[in-house]
Amino acid sequence: MEPEQDDSELTFSKHTGSVFCVSLDPVTNSLAVTGGEDDRAFVWSVSDGDVLFECTGHKDSVTCAAFSCDSKLVVSGDMSGLIKVWKVENKEEIWSFEVGDLEWLEWHPCAPVLLAGTAEGNVWMWKIPSGECKTFQGPNCQATSGKILPDGKRAIVGYEDGSLRLWDLKQGNAVYVIKGHDGHQGALTSIACNKEGTLALTGSVDGQAKLFNTSTGKVRRVLCSFSNENSEAKDSMQEQDSNSVESVGFCNVLPLVAVAYLDGTLAIYDMNSQSLRHRCKHEVGVVHLQWEEASAVVSTCNLAGVVTLWDARSGVMMSEYRGHSAEILDFVLNRDASVAVTAGGDHKAKVFCLQRPDR
Repeated sequence: MEPEQDDSELTFSKHTGSVFCVSLDPVTNSLAVTGGEDDRAFVWSVSDGDVLFECTGHKDSVTCAAFSCDSKLVVSGDMSGLIKVWKVENKEEIWSFEVGDLEWLEWHPCAPVLLAGTAEGNVWMWKIPSGECKTFQGPNCQATSGKILPDGKRAIVGYEDGSLRLWDLKQGNAVYVIKGHDGHQGALTSIACNKEGTLALTGSVDGQAKLFNTSTGKVRRVLCSFSNENSEAKDSMQEQDSNSVESVGFCNVLPLVAVAYLDGTLAIYDMNSQSLRHRCKHEVGVVHLQWEEASAVVSTCNLAGVVTLWDARSGVMMSEYRGHSAEILDFVLNRDASVAVTAGGDHKAKVFCLQRPDR
């Protein structure tokens, strides 16, 4: 199936299965790493698609791949829990480790330290390349989502049972646990924090997003996409499993947050007035959202293979980019939001140049 319309500048076609994840090198934004269903990960140039090197040796789908904060290292992790770290400069593997089934991987924001969440509920932390290691014992269920706070000293981890823990990475203890009524009623799907690290936003398969204070663990607001409906409608739809929250994020320039749902809704909430500002509708489920760093524009990718840019101030759709013949499973914007790199179920990764009248 070739798409009817292809707005992309470049197509990366080295994968032979769905491409599950994509990440850009944070220093220059010139290299991408993609991981796929074909048990392969590639580091490649965004400008011409040339492969710098392949992260070899995986025996299961590569679901996590990312560059370290200084762009010197890249990690690839597969579903079976085999994690490998590569030195970009000489394209060599410098470290590997095997955990249980892998849920997520994240680099520390300012050090060569790696955090991983597993299906048995443990979170691992390693210094790279020494491999010096700590584990953080969760409840006996999957650690489905994790986020290191900007201070680099704490991490929020969400679990399959709907609970959350704030871990002190140095001391190794849980500072607090959010569960029961304050937690979620289903597995956590996504966690974001504001740039100061004072607030966190969590999304879950229970259809809710919760905003809480990271220092106290107190929930400040429960965001439900039906919060402006009458209470009867709200009650009947509150538990609606089919409307899982898929992705959440904070705007850097205005007090807005975005919540993307499986039913195709992108909800924009105002944190000051605590109200739903806009409900932006996609025709299919939204997979992932990302705010531009320096504006109130939020981008989404969806199950129809489209990247959409929305103006969160007005709720108006600004532009759409097509070119995939299947769903987009992940995407990333470069720093100035002039480029989006996508990972698709059509075995392709694509580079889109995002044109905006104000650029």
